[in-house]
Amino acid sequence: MHPVNAVAASISSSLKSVADVNPTFMRTNEKADALLALADAESRVAELRLRVMAAAGDVAEGEGFRSIATWLAHHGHVRRGDAAADLRLAEALDRDLPVLAAALREARTNLAQTRVIAHAMAELPDDVDQDVLARAEAELVRLAEDHDPKDLAVLGRRILELVDPDRFEEAERRRLEQAERYAAQRQRLRLRAAGDGLTRISGVIPDAVAARLATYLHAFTNPRLADGAVRASTGDGDATGGAGGAGGAGARRFRAAVNHPRRLAEAFGQLLEALDPKRLPIHGGDATNVTVTITLDALRDGIGTATLDNGVPGDGFDTLTATQARRLACNAKIIPAVLGTDSEVLDLGRASRLFTKAQRRALLLRDTTCRAEGCDIPGTWSEAHHLVPWSEGGATDLDNAALLCSHHHHRAHDPGYDTSRMANGDLRFHRRR
Repeated sequence: MHPVNAVAASISSSLKSVADVNPTFMRTNEKADALLALADAESRVAELRLRVMAAAGDVAEGEGFRSIATWLAHHGHVRRGDAAADLRLAEALDRDLPVLAAALREARTNLAQTRVIAHAMAELPDDVDQDVLARAEAELVRLAEDHDPKDLAVLGRRILELVDPDRFEEAERRRLEQAERYAAQRQRLRLRAAGDGLTRISGVIPDAVAARLATYLHAFTNPRLADGAVRASTGDGDATGGAGGAGGAGARRFRAAVNHPRRLAEAFGQLLEALDPKRLPIHGGDATNVTVTITLDALRDGIGTATLDNGVPGDGFDTLTATQARRLACNAKIIPAVLGTDSEVLDLGRASRLFTKAQRRALLLRDTTCRAEGCDIPGTWSEAHHLVPWSEGGATDLDNAALLCSHHHHRAHDPGYDTSRMANGDLRFHRRR
């Protein structure tokens, strides 16, 4: 019997001898030793199996299979993709990576680490010198002593920086240029109205664009203000109890983590409302805008619906509540087309509706934060709100203005709430019964 077959039979026999052994009764140190020893054995067996695969092409040919991978998938009942990946690794170890093969054979790397290192070596540029390849392979094997497969994958992408810094800069530049070209060609973004008040946004965007978007959104979701943001976004206020109760700091941190995706969505809306339309491209012969058409009575009463036009027919974003329209009327980015009883245009975004930059700066100095009771969202993240609604003749001046975060600005225009002014100028919201 060939030594390899003898070893395989010995391993199988040894495993059968402990098939009925219950490890529950092992001492703690024995379990620890067994786990590490078995992990080493797995690596050694895996290397031997891959070594045999690399030399077993004649087995496949003898039965008419295209490769030993398809033969093993058939006879061993394993997934073809897994068998094919094993064959590629086996051939790479046998042909190009002797140091890595020896490391796996000696259990200095495990199979997962070996796969990562082999992939990193395959990704190196074709024109890298052999001595640089040898140094890269040896360095990755050395790094495997202290790093798991995830960390090794990161190190593998930058291995040239360690073993050949001069070449790395040029290779990295080419890689990034290729990645940017690929991203530019593959980027996609889709918006689909679901018909239930929500729109699904899906797509892939270049890393640079995603990084900018994440930075902007994080400006609205500062972790240092997580507690205040959660109170504002959930309306919990003091109802959750003090610091020692169920609604204490720990509970608020938990809610902050759970609600983070929703907070990002809210931040996305705030970001869009913070955009300066004067800096957007000309769209349809005019500066890019959204027009909300609503009757004067509906705008005043907050009852009914409004029609929304963003200049793109067929998008499905065509209606919203009168309450939402009243809130949007406070912002410079939405143009309300107010209609009388005979549908004549009574107002089309008169300039006096809008707070100027100077007024915004004055409000920020005066209010500092959102003026809703108990809310500490910074004023820089808040919106200027007419205390007496603009639709009811309220003036656009500082005496009729207060800064409100996006959540409380929505609440200020929610007919389900009444608003009262406290002695210190803050706004207190009361749910109508």
